[in-house]
Amino acid sequence: MKAKKLQLDRIVLTILFGACSIMFIVPLVWMLSASAKLERDVMTYPIQWIPTTWNWTANFQKVWLEKVPFSMFYWNSLKLAVIATLATLLFSSMAAFAFSKLRTPGKGLMFGLMMSFMIIPEQATLVPRFIMIKWLGLYNSHEGLILMLAFSMYFTFLMRQFMMGVHNDFIEAAKIDGAGYFRVYVQIMLPLCQPILATAGIIKFIWTWNDYQNPLIFLFKKELFPLPLGIQFFRQEYSNNVSLMMMAAVSAIIPLIIVFVILQKQVINGITVGGVKG
Repeated sequence: MKAKKLQLDRIVLTILFGACSIMFIVPLVWMLSASAKLERDVMTYPIQWIPTTWNWTANFQKVWLEKVPFSMFYWNSLKLAVIATLATLLFSSMAAFAFSKLRTPGKGLMFGLMMSFMIIPEQATLVPRFIMIKWLGLYNSHEGLILMLAFSMYFTFLMRQFMMGVHNDFIEAAKIDGAGYFRVYVQIMLPLCQPILATAGIIKFIWTWNDYQNPLIFLFKKELFPLPLGIQFFRQEYSNNVSLMMMAAVSAIIPLIIVFVILQKQVINGITVGGVKG
């Protein structure tokens, strides 16, 4: 009886989650469909999920090769997202290794101080960051934006919690073999932390790729704009052309899908292991 009830609960939950997933997928499917249509067919009712006349190639050419420099915005976003993600993984993992495995005086105090800073909203630090970047001569440059995005207390905390679950026996064995802390970090800790690195990497990439606030404040040259700002030019130029807007949106999410597909196994492992370790 108990087994039948458990099986029934699973069936109900499966149906419920399936219905919820369809609700989330439908807008994406409509966007893909609209990006391949002629403009006159986008708003037809009932909805044509499969276009009767395919216009995908022409829409693609207009988005990438005509008035708005979409490829430039795309390259800027890729540059910022990739470099900021790699820098964050490097600096956060190094700080997490120090907080979790190194024996240094005042380590607990420094970690507690860092945690206390996490309650401060990002918007509250905009003015101090603006003054600092201006003083460094990095205003209106990708370097200044990357410098701000390269450090993250959140990912440092996340990786530190994961590394706390790695047994010290690995480190002690390496030290007996003559390995220093840098070698332990590179050859032992980083390979063991692949799940959390993948999880942090994909989250950071998505955050940076979709970031609108920081580029809006710290960049003013059109040649430096990433996609979230560049899309505004599409709204000005093609505000009445839904199919081209949908083509631009589809092009903008392709890197996010690729990154998630490549790293999804590591991400799921990282979330599962992190949940088990608490």
